[in-house]
Amino acid sequence: MAESKPNTYASIMQELKAGKYRAVYCLHGDESFYIDKITDYIAEHALAPEERDFNQTVLFGSDTTAAKVVDAARRYPMMAERQVVIVKEAQNLRSTDALEKYMKQPQKTTVLVMCYKNGKIDGRKREFLKTIQQAGILFESQKLKDRELPAFIENYLRERQVAIDPKSTQLIAEAIGADLSRLTGEMDKVILALPENDRRVTPQVVEDQIGVSKDFNGFELKDAIVNRNIFKANQIMNYFDKNPKAGSIYSFLPLLFAYFQNLMLAYYAPQKTQEGVASWLDMKSPWAAKDYMTGMRNYTGKKVLQIISKIREIDAKSKGLDNPNTPASELMKELIFFILH
Repeated sequence: MAESKPNTYASIMQELKAGKYRAVYCLHGDESFYIDKITDYIAEHALAPEERDFNQTVLFGSDTTAAKVVDAARRYPMMAERQVVIVKEAQNLRSTDALEKYMKQPQKTTVLVMCYKNGKIDGRKREFLKTIQQAGILFESQKLKDRELPAFIENYLRERQVAIDPKSTQLIAEAIGADLSRLTGEMDKVILALPENDRRVTPQVVEDQIGVSKDFNGFELKDAIVNRNIFKANQIMNYFDKNPKAGSIYSFLPLLFAYFQNLMLAYYAPQKTQEGVASWLDMKSPWAAKDYMTGMRNYTGKKVLQIISKIREIDAKSKGLDNPNTPASELMKELIFFILH
């Protein structure tokens, strides 16, 4: 028998927007953003406003028990098609035995939403997880990887009829990181600041609204390194040295490692044209391979291997390995000097 596909945020929201509600939603994982979005949608749309007083119950795992959750879920709705029971911080429930029994035969007129935040349900509770899957929706909300952030930013803005260029996307991703609640909050602030006749996010808009310098940032540092622009790279590093809050080695190292790792792969492309390299690196368009074409002109394959090794060394030192007291800013200067000379 073929295994069913795992539930995704998109598939769950598609069902909800079509008016289809399951008896049980068990939402868990490290990324609270998707858990909150699904829960908020159910809370706002499963019942009409006038039905919520008697048919919507919100409980907290630290203040209740599984037995009380089940008692609430077994009640019948009052003058409504369904009732909604939301359990926040469900990870604080001491026992799930009563819930496991309930989920084997859930109330058809109840939508039970269990929110487990800041981690997954213990994988050893296989029977409990299996019971949830049979009763309704089991969804693991995972944190996005850094490489997935640009696509998330572009899609979020596109859905709101706002355009953004690649540099601005990278600036926002680097400045905010993978905290999606904060990331979307900052983007909402940017959207509100845009004039009605120009719905575009530019580097200047990012600088004005988020406070990230459009001239001194990780994106510009990488560009200076790609083009072997020693003056510009040193200018940016001096800026960061004087403004430590603007950027750190921890944000730059993954960016540089990813670039040089792909640059090494580009040397093995069967066709060394921009189109051939883009295809080899599985990029969306030939334009995306431009930096790698420049990199192959400015760095030999041997040098790239040495740079990758140096980045790993600096990464280890930044975490304290064989480095008793060299500050991160000095380590970064050492790396940039090694790359450019």
